[in-house]
Order: sequence, then structure tokens, then C-alpha cells
Amino acid sequence: MKNGPLFILGLFAALALSFGGIVLGSHQQLGTLAPYYDDTEAQAFPLRPPGVAARGQLVYADLGCASCHTQRVRRPDAGSDKARGWGDRQSVARDYIHQVRPQLGASRFGPDLTNYGRRAGNSVEETTAALDAFLFTGSANHPSYKFLFDTTKISGETAARALKIGVVGHHPEEQIVPTERARTLVAYLLSLGTTYDYPESLPFTAHAVDSAKGEHTK
Repeated sequence: MKNGPLFILGLFAALALSFGGIVLGSHQQLGTLAPYYDDTEAQAFPLRPPGVAARGQLVYADLGCASCHTQRVRRPDAGSDKARGWGDRQSVARDYIHQVRPQLGASRFGPDLTNYGRRAGNSVEETTAALDAFLFTGSANHPSYKFLFDTTKISGETAARALKIGVVGHHPEEQIVPTERARTLVAYLLSLGTTYDYPESLPFTAHAVDSAKGEHTK
């Protein structure tokens, strides 16, 4: 092929530039993000999740939950996520800096879970019990994860986290109790919530641009 080496060299250069611009450039821009310190609240955001929630994210990833659920709230002009009650603001890169494996998701067969812990509504105990029951029984559109639970014989009092549901074929002297994987998964889901408005998460409007220009010229 005429000019073959030159073609190969150009192809290599194009791939190198693409890799540098997309991968290395993005890492340079986002890889050094730090928590945002708010002087008025005397703490940095986002808050680091507790250890039990961090372990639960590993269970979430292992089960492939990101195949059906996302964890990113879109901009107001890119969808109706706010109208659906999935979040009051768009997700930004800083939201994920404490997550070892950000679960952005691939599609929305189920609802977005970015702020699931904030919008659950009921008390922690009630929400935990409802989640335990849902993970065990599943639904028409959601698989059952019975393997995350153990059936044990009741010895004395019933375990605090034993399911309070009637199960066909369940022996009255036995109880269904969530395993550690189920407990950490529930803790992770309840920890989800973007609770702070960073400067970069505020809506981009023409009025904001005009205000910024006015302040700059003063």
C-alpha cells in the first residue's frame, strides 16, 4: 500500500490524541476534585458514607443493579427527572468522589436511585422493613433476591430484622432473616442522597451569566 507507514503513523497519532483528550484529559479535570468546604456549615461535602454503606455498594454492583437503575439526575433541559421526584438538582462529578465504583447505570427499567434515601419518606425502621420484604419477595417487574436471606429456627424471641410477612410454606417456628449482604445493601440504598448544592450544580441561565458579567465589570 502506497504511503502505508505514513497512514499507520497517522492512525496511531489519531488514537493517541483521542485517548489523551478523552481519558487523560477527563482524569486531569475530574480526578483531582476534592470535597467542597462550606464555611457557614463548618464541614465539607459530600459527606463520606459510613462503612456499612460502602460495603453495600459492592453488593449493589455484584447484583448488577445498575443494569436497570441509574444514579444520575439529568439537567432540567435534558429530561423530567425533577418532575418525577428523583432529585431537585442535576448530578455533578463531585457527588461521586467518595464512591469507589460509581453506579451511574446504563438504562432506566426501574426508577433512578440517586436520592432514594432522601425520598423514602417513612422512618428508617419502616423503610428498612419495607426494603427487606421487597428484596425477598420481588415484584412483577423486579427479581426476588431470596438468596440474600437465611431461614433459621426461632430460639426465644424473634430476631429484630426478621421479615414480618406471610410466606407460603413457611414454618411457624422459623424466621426469615436478612444476611449481612442484605443488611449492607439496604444501608447503601438508604445512604443515597445528594444533600448539598455545589456552585457547579446550580442551573445555568442567561440571567446568571449577565449577573456574573456585571460583577466582573465593577
